Amino acid sequence: MLRYPVDAVWQEIAYLAYHLHWPLDDLLDLEHLDRVRMVRAVAAMNEQAWEAVRESV
Repeated sequence: MLRYPVDAVWQEIAYLAYHLHWPLDDLLDLEHLDRVRMVRAVAAMNEQAWEAVRESV
């Protein structure tokens, strides 16, 4: 059975906690695929926000 690297889990949790301000228990309760989807969604929103900033300068 393959295991997801612990460091990767903590990086994802830290990223989501920083951006979403969710409690640690809620983030740890996320299933792996849900957590990955959330990281991708937040990253996309961040990229859109930064693109808007770059276009406004």
